[in-house]
Amino acid sequence: MVFTDLDGTLIDHDTYRWDAAQEALSALGSAAAAVVLASSKTAAEVGALRATLGLPQWPAIVENGAGVLGPHICDAPDNTPYIALRDALDQTPEALRHLFRGFGDASAAEVSEMTGLPLQDAKLAKQRVFSEPGKWSGTDAQKAEFLRYLQGGNIIAQQGGRFLTLSFGGNKGDQMRKIIADYQPQHTIALGDAPNDVQMLEAAEFGVVIANPRRPPLPPLKGEATGHIIRTKAAGPSGWNAAILDLLSRLEPQ
Repeated sequence: MVFTDLDGTLIDHDTYRWDAAQEALSALGSAAAAVVLASSKTAAEVGALRATLGLPQWPAIVENGAGVLGPHICDAPDNTPYIALRDALDQTPEALRHLFRGFGDASAAEVSEMTGLPLQDAKLAKQRVFSEPGKWSGTDAQKAEFLRYLQGGNIIAQQGGRFLTLSFGGNKGDQMRKIIADYQPQHTIALGDAPNDVQMLEAAEFGVVIANPRRPPLPPLKGEATGHIIRTKAAGPSGWNAAILDLLSRLEPQ
């Protein structure tokens, strides 16, 4: 069972394409391996992408692990958690609140500009259920104060590749462990490139850190010294493709 981040990992950071990973995706399909998408994207976004990739039969981890989209489900769940999250966010002191610009503070056109997504995809990105990503424009000290204030309302923050994402809890690693318990796969592989992927990478039998030249590399991770976590040289879907093909060759019965 493969758990994979999307932006900057399976999907190219700039073009949003995954063509370079098609060989490995086909090989996984031939091996009847599960591919679980794990992303900061919404259920609406992931549901559409999961169908395009031909993976509707597998669950998907959405909104940075704040929720799960079940197999063959296309409609986004009830957004009550998001409404409560936005209410709590708007109760933070204005001196801190204005330094965080979330998707709920922006139009679809502005989200398109923030993310580089086409307008129609940006509309799907605004259909949030569990979490609120946004950009922080203040200092590190102000950010720490902002996050301390939110912790009083049981809100946590995760730093992804592009955005700071707020939620009432849950991460990719938490949801991954639940899915593994349900499916009991023989082997598990996780791939990612950002700090919000670390729990998932460390929880898998094999973790793959995908190179991302746009940011400082992740620090050494638990299991890396023993070879359970590896790093790619190539970035994005090219690195993804090479790592999966290598691991499949190692895991094939001799």
